[in-house]
Amino acid sequence: MGIRALKKEIFSLLSGKDIEQALADIGRFPAKQVINVLFSAICRDDDLLRWHAVSAMGVMVARLAGEEMEEARIIMRRLLWSLNDESGGIGWGAPESMAEIMHQHAGLAREYIHMLISYARPDGPELEQDGNYLEHEILQRGVLWGFDRLCDRRRDLLLAKGLAEDIPPYLHSGDHVVRGLALKAGLRLGVVFSQETLQQLMADESVIPWYHEGEFLSFTISSLVITALGEKR
Repeated sequence: MGIRALKKEIFSLLSGKDIEQALADIGRFPAKQVINVLFSAICRDDDLLRWHAVSAMGVMVARLAGEEMEEARIIMRRLLWSLNDESGGIGWGAPESMAEIMHQHAGLAREYIHMLISYARPDGPELEQDGNYLEHEILQRGVLWGFDRLCDRRRDLLLAKGLAEDIPPYLHSGDHVVRGLALKAGLRLGVVFSQETLQQLMADESVIPWYHEGEFLSFTISSLVITALGEKR
């Protein structure tokens, strides 16, 4: 199958509502060919196509890692490069895809999770720099969604890397989705937020869209706060 035909077929499969069926059908194709198509899908405006492409990226890169680990590392480096100012791009979909890949593959998580965390950290002293802070709020959404996703399987690794300390500043963001995803990830990481902060957020009725394994869900910031306070009693 030619490149154009393959892209059309993959896009069509990802545009279906059943992600499990889409992943099963996409699995019939060689991993590297599919992944090349997915790079153009994860940055699309169509939410269904984009998020399903993120799910597929996780599954297919994990499969590639099982076949050729170095090839999977190359994919991770491509995603990292897309977030580099020198790449000439913006890196739409890259943080989410990296997180989904690391959710699916423990080995890649051990190697690259510190890089995803670095996007939440400013540069430190010259000899200790570990920060690549992303200022664009859309990219911040992707990073924070990624932290929440990784809590499903890699929570201990996130905590071992000290991520809990990097979450609270995001609660002061002017972007409601950033605030909501930060609160969600922070609560899952066991971050202790101040009572003042929680009281302020309790009045925040912003609705946060949330994608989880093929489902498009939502929650309000205030509902998370109420649940968190209830669990502490």
